[in-house]
Amino acid sequence: MLKKLLGATSKILCSALLIGLSFGIAANDASAAKYNWRFANLYGRGTAFGALYEQLGRDIERLSNGEIKVQVLYSGEGVGTSGLFGAVKSGLITMAASFQSMHAGEFPAGIVEIGLPGGTDDTDELYSLFHEKGWNPILQKAYGEHGLVPLEQYIQPPVYVLTKTPINSIEDFKGLKIRAPGAYGKFLRNLGASPVSLAWGEIYTSLATGVIDGAIGSNMIDHRDGNHVEVATYMYPLPLAGAQVLSMLVNQKAWNKLSDDLKTAVMEATVLHAKNQLEKSREWEAEAVAEMQEKGMKWSPEPSESDKLAWKKAGETLWDEYAAADKYSKQLIDILKKN
Repeated sequence: MLKKLLGATSKILCSALLIGLSFGIAANDASAAKYNWRFANLYGRGTAFGALYEQLGRDIERLSNGEIKVQVLYSGEGVGTSGLFGAVKSGLITMAASFQSMHAGEFPAGIVEIGLPGGTDDTDELYSLFHEKGWNPILQKAYGEHGLVPLEQYIQPPVYVLTKTPINSIEDFKGLKIRAPGAYGKFLRNLGASPVSLAWGEIYTSLATGVIDGAIGSNMIDHRDGNHVEVATYMYPLPLAGAQVLSMLVNQKAWNKLSDDLKTAVMEATVLHAKNQLEKSREWEAEAVAEMQEKGMKWSPEPSESDKLAWKKAGETLWDEYAAADKYSKQLIDILKKN
């Protein structure tokens, strides 16, 4: 039918048809999407992890057969990193990839969830902790009290601190202003540093202008993508945490509107996202270190045995401190200690 019409002599008729078809397709797309979600993440456009969050949005649309339309919001686009928890809780946005350390005051159990210093870097152990040893039911209840639903968690590589001057001894941390939110900040405070809480997008300028002397990223890729080695050269060899487990949250009211099939589709999309995060982050971490070294990154000297011991002790004190923060943190840490 379309071929016959296109072959007609009337250009006006042809144009009118094409315009009508365009509007019809747009109308069908709009009607197919029963739910329009705003999904905010931690990274800027053009970053490696930003692309993974964009893929998650597409996977939700694909697995829901277009019934859920996802608008991806990047860092600084409407909601700042520190405001993600409150924004998804209020319904301002529907879904968020949050950094638990940025809302520790509102949700202390998130600091335990993300991984305390001294925690394992074994991804199988971490998966078991959530899915087999009881963490997920505790977190579902804890997030539920805030009107939130946690989806599949995803794991990112170890957390390292980058500084403008070399750390020749653990004593060199004393007095340094380091961007390190949550438990990481408390850990570094135990070493004499002064932790500062900043969004990822503020790190470069803050290092360049001397507001801070160093920073942690969520992983090595963060430092690479933020071009941090242009303004801070030295990476300390010991990780603050062996791995990070980050949360994916949905507004509870929006979640409850979904059919069971759509809930399953969203969960499947976040499971796929977790797999992609782990595979890609391992690959990108090695690439990031190599690229940063080409740009001048140096490792601070290998820590002495006494420095390693001090590093370990700085983390040990945090477990009991966070267990006392609230009942859910205690439940999580009790399981952690048993395992």
